[in-house]
Amino acid sequence: MPQAILHTERLRLVPLSHAHIEHQIELDADPEVMRYLGGPRTRAQVVDTAHRAALADARRADGLGYWAGFTGGHFTGYWILRPPGDTDEPAPPGQAELGYRLLRRHWRQGLGSEGSAELIRHGFQDLALDRICAMTSAANTASRATMAAVGLRHARDFDAEASWFPPGTDLRSVEYAITRTQWNADRAA
Repeated sequence: MPQAILHTERLRLVPLSHAHIEHQIELDADPEVMRYLGGPRTRAQVVDTAHRAALADARRADGLGYWAGFTGGHFTGYWILRPPGDTDEPAPPGQAELGYRLLRRHWRQGLGSEGSAELIRHGFQDLALDRICAMTSAANTASRATMAAVGLRHARDFDAEASWFPPGTDLRSVEYAITRTQWNADRAA
């Protein structure tokens, strides 16, 4: 199953492709956007590594992947519903990891939650996933608020892999998650 094009009231989410590379360069160059993701990336880092890795990761499981989000035809950010774990590991069946990254000018408008809620709906209704999780730095209160706003619950605290970040980075991290049963119960309530 290829990645679907998804829509919300304000967003159009299209599968990430080579056509979106300039958008990813802009997004990944912003130190505030990348603050909890290892720091900003240069054009060369995005072109040579990050964008290729995202496209390869998107092919690991049918229907999952990375989406470029547009509001009124303007790039907003991107959303991820990917198999959890490292890219060289087999995709665990029935599970996905949610992620999102928005251009600063689109922060605090509810778009992160709107796109994330649509990916969760897509995961449970269209792809019949059993569990969706999301992870972030324990200090990333904005991301944690988005996770809670879309129904994910705090699942655990952990220390991130030191190799993911520059030396000296606070590795305290959190995982939030929701199961299809919980999601359906929340919708029925």
